[in-house]
Amino acid sequence: MLFNSIEFLVFLPITFVLYWFMLNKDLRLQNLLVVVASYIFYGWWDWRFLSLIFISSAVDYSIGRKLASVTKPKARKYLLWLSLALNLGFLGVFKYFNFFVDSLKDAFHIFGADIELTTLNIVLPVGISFYTFQTLSYTIDVYKGNLKPSDDPVEFFAFVSFFPQLVAGPIERATNLLGQFSEPRVFDYHKAKDGVRQIIWGFFKKIAIADTCAVFVNDIFGSYADQSSGMLLLGAFYFAFQIYGDFSGYSDIAIGTAKLFGFDLMTNFRYPYFSRDIAEFWRRWHISLSTWFRDYLYIPLGGSRGGRSSAVRNTFIIFIVSGFWHGANWTFIVWGALNAIYFLPLLLSNRNRRNLDNVANGSLWPSFGEVRQIIVTFLLTLLAWVFFRSPDISNSFEYLRILVFSGSWLVEFSYLSSVPMILIMVGLEWIQREKTHPMQIEKLSSIARLSVYCLIVFLTIAHVSSTNQEFIYFQF
Repeated sequence: MLFNSIEFLVFLPITFVLYWFMLNKDLRLQNLLVVVASYIFYGWWDWRFLSLIFISSAVDYSIGRKLASVTKPKARKYLLWLSLALNLGFLGVFKYFNFFVDSLKDAFHIFGADIELTTLNIVLPVGISFYTFQTLSYTIDVYKGNLKPSDDPVEFFAFVSFFPQLVAGPIERATNLLGQFSEPRVFDYHKAKDGVRQIIWGFFKKIAIADTCAVFVNDIFGSYADQSSGMLLLGAFYFAFQIYGDFSGYSDIAIGTAKLFGFDLMTNFRYPYFSRDIAEFWRRWHISLSTWFRDYLYIPLGGSRGGRSSAVRNTFIIFIVSGFWHGANWTFIVWGALNAIYFLPLLLSNRNRRNLDNVANGSLWPSFGEVRQIIVTFLLTLLAWVFFRSPDISNSFEYLRILVFSGSWLVEFSYLSSVPMILIMVGLEWIQREKTHPMQIEKLSSIARLSVYCLIVFLTIAHVSSTNQEFIYFQF
């Protein structure tokens, strides 16, 4: 079920009314409703894949309970590997099997030997990478002793399948979300109001920014061989805001929806295009994934404790794995490796943690140096996004070759129609960069606040098209 669909606009209020007005005195029934609603939400796309999320939930719940009673290190490690094998096995078959088969065939072809291997005609389950990492983090934390295993299957199934963030994150940790299902929840008007405001902002970014940019991005990337350098630069620029508006818009809608039901999800984006270097960018972009890899891959590999060589190796590993997490295509791997290369000079010079505060902290305007840093960082991300968006490696390099050498920087005026919406979004985010989301405008008068809300709603509705665009990260 899409957030930007009529079905969801019917589904959400019905679930809300049942949750707060009919089941509000029974916590277990509320949690059961969350499970049922989440399975309906997910099954609306394809009910057959409900079996995957059910099996993952059931297995990891059982393994968590078993880990509570098993003390032998070997037996505990066996249980952990069982969880890893099952969850990553599902992910490997549905998402990566064909990639490995095709890559193996290509490798043999390079050496002059053609082999016949069969690929699978399978559909990638929506959100499998997200809920797989979510339930894996639970098992790993229980194994390490950082978390007590859940003794309530309803709570655990609700945690894994919680519909607001089920298919595109944030990737929640059991240490944050699971415990919230065991706590009695009372309707909080102020939290719900803030949730609605964040939902409005999320829809604005999705519909008025991402979906409008998508039209131009598809056109430019689809005919890049016939475009000027200026048009190709514009295409990369638009894709940067398409993917940001699309993905962070989903996160805003998810977090806001969770607030309506009394839950707090982690922040997944903190205005990443205001970053002054790549390290800061990755502290602000897809935070739930980058911190997941930090905690469950980078640190277990040794982090930077083994010296610079280990730090470099582990940095490349997490960036390349992060790229591979996004999809079974060499373009994502190159995208991850390119970001690792960007990160490397900061790591080696111990400057990867120098920009921990907000840019222009305490001031309306950034300094000239900060503007330069933001522009350079943004241009580096544009280059990387070309690989992310392109269908294959050869297209990526050809796109960049034409961008650099075509010699014409002319841009068709009709392609600039999305720029005003981008400027509105960037302006509001800059002014509100110290807030969780730009719609937190309590300091304005009630009339001014209402005017801003109405403007954002109007602009969103004005850009609604007859065909809903799926969220980009559904494919991951």
